[in-house]
Amino acid sequence: MRNRVTSIKKLAVVSLIVITLFMITACGAEDGISKNLLTSKEDNRKVVNMFSPMEKTQPDVENVARSASDKTVIMAEEKLNVKVEYITYTAEDYEEKTYDQIALDRARNNMDDIYLLNPDIIQTLGEEGKLMDLSGLDCAKNLRDVIKTANTVNGKLVAIPQEVVAYGLFINKDIFDKCNLELPETPEDFLECCKVLKENGYETPIGANRWWLETFVLAQAYADMYNGGDTEAEIEALNSGERKYSDYMRPGFEFLKELIDQGYIDAKTAYTYEAIDGEGPDFMAQKTPMVMAYWGAANTDTAYGATDFELQVIGFPTERGQMPVLPMTGFAIGAEAEHAEDAIRALDVMLSDEALQVYTETNKVISPSKNVEVDCVPALKPLNDRIKENTYVLATNASMKVEQWGNTCLIVRKLLNGATVDQCMEEFDKLQEESLSK
Repeated sequence: MRNRVTSIKKLAVVSLIVITLFMITACGAEDGISKNLLTSKEDNRKVVNMFSPMEKTQPDVENVARSASDKTVIMAEEKLNVKVEYITYTAEDYEEKTYDQIALDRARNNMDDIYLLNPDIIQTLGEEGKLMDLSGLDCAKNLRDVIKTANTVNGKLVAIPQEVVAYGLFINKDIFDKCNLELPETPEDFLECCKVLKENGYETPIGANRWWLETFVLAQAYADMYNGGDTEAEIEALNSGERKYSDYMRPGFEFLKELIDQGYIDAKTAYTYEAIDGEGPDFMAQKTPMVMAYWGAANTDTAYGATDFELQVIGFPTERGQMPVLPMTGFAIGAEAEHAEDAIRALDVMLSDEALQVYTETNKVISPSKNVEVDCVPALKPLNDRIKENTYVLATNASMKVEQWGNTCLIVRKLLNGATVDQCMEEFDKLQEESLSK
């Protein structure tokens, strides 16, 4: 995953703090780190240091996701009479250290109080005991179960996000109507849709990039486990080696391989495409009927929020029907934070229902609090309906010893480059063996 974050572009993830903030590329070499870590001016209030990929939004700069987060910080500052200092990572150099690498180093050395972290870093630091248990915060009482499941490591809730990111299949409904197609529910439905679309002149029915094809795989791999199985028991069996990750992954990889073999996905092109920058123009021009993206892309004019056609966002096709895919990130506090008490108080305000209402209304996203709801745009209703039914697949789960989101992405890229499904499964087996040896 760390290799993955070194090249993804900011534009691909404009409106989501978990993506906008985390998928930013490398900073300078180690001896130049200080020039990339900028702090705001000090004053006489108590200070809480927060390590973040970006500084506070300037008044004349439009960044909805960043502004929404800033509003919650300001609420904490005013209510508690504290000053949240942004220790800032700026991606000036796309060759050297990533945000994740810097975050690991700073957290391991107790350099800050609050950290904004990617899922694999949450998992690593949680396992190392470097993050505080946040389950005692007042705001934790209001969290959706999915948050607790995804960000609990060794029985401790080590991170809480400001939004729940959901990935879905973005569909040009006008093209589907013209081809007399229903929105697909199952893999078989989806293959039939692709077949008909290709017959109707849409050379590549699915616009894809090298980052997000794992959503198809993860949806099929874990649809049963998260929606009908004994989730905890199955994860324990995976962690102990009693069951194999490759057995879960194989159907999804076989399905993806079929999509490639049938020409429904252009693997060579997808491997070179950055998210939204690559496949987005053809989707907006109605040359490509389908793409995959995150919830916020349907709200963002720079992504897919201003189409000239009817947009519908659904879950990925599985034998259990349309399945949203949810990765998790979040704020964490260092286990030995210098200003621990003030950091706890500040984060509790930033993640309170009052603050999350402001954040959610600003970004029109899914709140981590079960008490906060905001009406979504019509295009997102099919995806939102499934999530409200608690039907989803977690793409990140800190209780799994093998990190899912980043590793699956990298192995999917091997498939795009010509690896067989069996070779891809061997990669998962190696990862599992490594996890068992720790």
